[in-house]
Amino acid sequence: MGAIDSYIFRTTLTSFAVVMASLTGVIWITQALRGIDLMTSQGQTIVTFLGLTGLAVPVLILVIAPIALMIAVAHTLNRLATDSEIIVMNAAGLSPIRLFRPFVYATIAVAVLVTLIGAYIAPDGLRRIARWDSEITADVLANVLQPGRFAQLEQNLTIRVRERQAGGLLVGVFIDDRRDPNDRVSIIADHGTVVKNSDGSFLVLEDGHLERFQAGKQEPALVAFSRYAFDMSKFSRARDVTYGIREHYLWELIWPDPKDPLLAQVPTQFRAEMHDRLLAPIYPFFFAAVTFAFLGMPRTTRQSRNFSMVGAVACAFVVRLAGFALSVVANHTPYIAGIQYLLLAVAIGVSLWLIRRHVVIEPPARLVEALNALTASLSRLVRRPMTA
Repeated sequence: MGAIDSYIFRTTLTSFAVVMASLTGVIWITQALRGIDLMTSQGQTIVTFLGLTGLAVPVLILVIAPIALMIAVAHTLNRLATDSEIIVMNAAGLSPIRLFRPFVYATIAVAVLVTLIGAYIAPDGLRRIARWDSEITADVLANVLQPGRFAQLEQNLTIRVRERQAGGLLVGVFIDDRRDPNDRVSIIADHGTVVKNSDGSFLVLEDGHLERFQAGKQEPALVAFSRYAFDMSKFSRARDVTYGIREHYLWELIWPDPKDPLLAQVPTQFRAEMHDRLLAPIYPFFFAAVTFAFLGMPRTTRQSRNFSMVGAVACAFVVRLAGFALSVVANHTPYIAGIQYLLLAVAIGVSLWLIRRHVVIEPPARLVEALNALTASLSRLVRRPMTA
């Protein structure tokens, strides 16, 4: 790798790392805020919260990496054009296809990263999330029933304990059970204790009232009790962890286990996920090629690069959106996956043809004149003095 290649390669990868970290951080924060109830309602620590949300970051990188590479390539080309380095390189005999070579090196590095994440790191992180979530709910009586907090054990089931005294005595217990839409139960008890036996785990409540709202009845049924057992077995043992399609490693998708029950249930989705993993490292090559095709040609200072930037973003958006659409259809129609490969092959081929032919993509003259006229009209409208 020569000095020019090394310079462009370092600049591109540095920009890629900065953009990747920024975009991933922003998206991670927005996703993590949705799971803030893990600490507030389930009594988990900040370490558990950060661990669970952090394990989902590799999944975000799979989608963000091609976009970050496109921004990095555009930034590098814009920097070279601003300093007139592209024109100097072209005048020195460096053709656009030769100038594209260090960007290919950077794209290969990004593709290798995406391949490793898609094949092993991302599914392994999702598996860890599933196991960790199972462990959190395994000891719900110790972790979730925190004094003074409303703990939502599952959808439509809320429990609150006023305080926890020595010996495991729970004082001021409130239970709101709306899991059955036709039979809502509200329980208020003075105190209760947790009892575990061969039949399971039970929250034994004493000296309280049970209020039952049944569908079709106007008045609720109110029952006073001296002792009542609420079954907590479902929430006090670890559930069996089952992995979905996204939790499978790449080699498990390529050579699936014939005994895998998920393969028997959704065979087409199994293959569609495999094709998505295989296509993920190809998208960075398309994003880099289309960006260079629009921005990598030598231009004079009078030629605007704004249209080229918009055109590159539009083309990348259309192709990626088409890829998402084909991926969804491939879940039900297996042969559609072949169209995804054809789409990327054509898009990359057209981009390389434009680079090799030194085609400078510019807007039509009539479009430029119309935009200039519109801009001039808006300027005159803004500058026109207002009547008194």
